[in-house]
Amino acid sequence: MKAVNYFLAFLSGAAIGACAGLLLAPEKGVETRERIAEALRKRGIKLNRKEMDALVTDISEELANAGGEAE
Repeated sequence: MKAVNYFLAFLSGAAIGACAGLLLAPEKGVETRERIAEALRKRGIKLNRKEMDALVTDISEELANAGGEAE
């Protein structure tokens, strides 16, 4: 059970790190949103502009909260 928890923690950290890398990359927000949308479409997930903006906002808030907890 302990190994499963470590594995889940690792996967969560990897996902948050990947999202942070995408969101904090030095390219325009429009380009980043297009890349995220394309990656989601390849996986069969289709989002409209409003849903994409909500997703980006949620991820940004999670990253801000995670950063605040680390301090």
